[in-house]
Amino acid sequence: MQTSFTPDQLRDPDTAESNRILRTCVHCGFCTATCPTFLLLGDELDSPRGRIYLIKDMLENGRPATEEVVRHVDRCLSCLSCMTTCPSGVNYMHLVDHARRHIEETYDRPPAERGLRRLLSALLPYPRRFRLALLGAGLARPLARLVPGASMTAQRLRAMFRLAPARVPGPSALDRPGVFRAEGTRRGRVALLTGCAQRVLSPSINDATIRLLTRMGLEVVVPRAQGCCGALDHHMGHHDPAMRLARANIAAWTAELEAEGLDAVVINTSGCGTTVKDYGFMFREEPEAVAAARLSALAMDVSELLVKFGYAPSRPAPGLTVAYHAACSLQHGQKVTAAPKDLLKRAGFTVKEPAESHLCCGSAGTYNLMQPAIAGQLRERKLANLDRTRADLIAAGNIGCLTQLAGGAMPTVHTVELLDWMAGGPEPAAIMGAIAAARARDKAARSA
Repeated sequence: MQTSFTPDQLRDPDTAESNRILRTCVHCGFCTATCPTFLLLGDELDSPRGRIYLIKDMLENGRPATEEVVRHVDRCLSCLSCMTTCPSGVNYMHLVDHARRHIEETYDRPPAERGLRRLLSALLPYPRRFRLALLGAGLARPLARLVPGASMTAQRLRAMFRLAPARVPGPSALDRPGVFRAEGTRRGRVALLTGCAQRVLSPSINDATIRLLTRMGLEVVVPRAQGCCGALDHHMGHHDPAMRLARANIAAWTAELEAEGLDAVVINTSGCGTTVKDYGFMFREEPEAVAAARLSALAMDVSELLVKFGYAPSRPAPGLTVAYHAACSLQHGQKVTAAPKDLLKRAGFTVKEPAESHLCCGSAGTYNLMQPAIAGQLRERKLANLDRTRADLIAAGNIGCLTQLAGGAMPTVHTVELLDWMAGGPEPAAIMGAIAAARARDKAARSA
């Protein structure tokens, strides 16, 4: 693709990078075949290629974002399926992130939308605030159906109530900064990013991760100064807050790395993992550039770490079939595809993949709150494909996906909870019904 940025524009590192990305695109349109919003809406401007044209025009002419540009960029899930499909290696992720920052700096959103985005930014990255908000939303949940109107604001309010859990789990006893010692001979030392929303919505995921890694001989450190990875703010175009959160993590992990060493920064929420692995790019022009790049190289999804250190089950095969949902941030953002499925098979599960496994479930960070209609369609499409596998449960490696897919015909559980169970940990509460149903089905089959 030809571009015409001026030499003055190209002095800006973000613009120079966007220029390089735009010049990589050859207009082939392969990305349209795997873009969820294009498949649903059929609008070229709701495809990666269409958005690239809009972003190019906006950045090249140095003009403020228009309502049209904002509408179509906001509808992008950042699922990054287009990057998996693209034969030219277009880094759409960095381009759309730049566009979102430009939008936030130049576009005046309607007051209700601006207020909601600020509220999400003020709540979700901070577990204590988020817990209180969920408790309040849970009490008000029965009122969701009474929210009047079909406006976007009304849809978003109903989505917020619908996604709020009926019961908010209490904090875990392990949910604290500190060092969790390896059992037996220490084989390695890792820092665990415990996340923000996940700590509130499903603390059992971090519990399972710590139990499993320490049993495997890994010392797990949770630094006191770490916090949210910054992904939520980053993907809303809130540059400074995102960098502030990421900078705190870089400092916290660097301190651990220099004090006693780290074999990895392990992440069990794939949406966070994609962002942490991109810290090196995000901080390329910052004083922390070297430290950020070093830590990005150390970042690993928990499934990658388990493969590296030789996960092995200690229980008999459970006789359960798992429908594996590949989170977009894991399969497209991090290119981690085989490890979770191989680990589940090694643990004794039968693993099935649904049709259209490359398509997003509609969670996408805060997308299911900001674009509830599209997210709802994607959820129903994904659940229908998962149901056709006739599995006993759904496993995924991202809390956003697990929350989005909850309430369907099958229970949802994080992959690491299943792996911990098969290696000596407790049975995940979410699947107790699935086990009973599987045993009843087997008994009926033997009697027939």
